[in-house]
Amino acid sequence: MASMARNTKYEHFQGALIEARQKNNLTQQEVASRIGKPQSYVSKYESGERRLDVVEFLDVCKALGVKPISILKRLDTDDQEEIYP
Repeated sequence: MASMARNTKYEHFQGALIEARQKNNLTQQEVASRIGKPQSYVSKYESGERRLDVVEFLDVCKALGVKPISILKRLDTDDQEEIYP
């Protein structure tokens, strides 16, 4: 499989998830155990090798002990139109 194209917003998303994990003093293994996945699952979404769908994202946030909106607020949305004015 070809590597995913770099996407700055997704990189910010990854960084926010990594930062949340580190601020909560959690290892990748601890997060993985909380969501019932192998440690490599966490490593892959943190490195950008795989992407999270919305349901997976919610599970990860719960495991990290953070509200999903706190992660989403970290993303830069300046160059997108508002969906709801």
